[in-house]
Amino acid sequence: MPRAKISRKSTVVDMTAMCDVAFLLLSFFILVARPKPPGALNVITPTSVSSNHMSEKNVVLITIDKDAKVYLSVSEANVSEKKAIIDAINISKGLHLTDAEMKNFYANPTAYIGVPFAYLKPLLDKDAEQLKAVNMQGIPCKDSTDNELVDWMGAAVSAFQGGHMNLMVKGDEASKYPAFQGVIIALKKNEQFKFQLVTDPVQPPPGTQLARERGI
Repeated sequence: MPRAKISRKSTVVDMTAMCDVAFLLLSFFILVARPKPPGALNVITPTSVSSNHMSEKNVVLITIDKDAKVYLSVSEANVSEKKAIIDAINISKGLHLTDAEMKNFYANPTAYIGVPFAYLKPLLDKDAEQLKAVNMQGIPCKDSTDNELVDWMGAAVSAFQGGHMNLMVKGDEASKYPAFQGVIIALKKNEQFKFQLVTDPVQPPPGTQLARERGI
């Protein structure tokens, strides 16, 4: 009795439809992705073995660069708090800032302050692109008699009143102690005794208790 022949079918799979879907998805994610704004300051932070991640909300960040210049910034999501801060400074210091100048601070996600009050109006008169090229001299923060950071922190505390403020200090590893001391003075005058230090996380040394806990 003759054996029945089984017809052989092609194993070729048409991938055209799958490739089309993949490229459509890739195009969608590229179009809707929001690029992360570049860091405003080039600061090399000291290393630590801490595993805590820096919050991105309700952040008031004080930055000290390698030249001991002090800067202040607020997370981009807190537009209303940023507006309250610049409004308070404008009124208390009689700076006569225009609405457009104040908007350059609270509506610009990469805006940060690093000048004395006397230079604040000319600084905020620039647009977002011009602000990136400005070489700021830092907020005066030497001691208790010459410390404009006290006023900025007072405005920030008031703006976040009733909510939670994540106060952080980010210092360059080459910065000197007097600049940090001036920051501490400003925080104490506003009764801010708790803050987080921003560091560059590294793995704990092998053989230590922390390394064993992390399975290293």
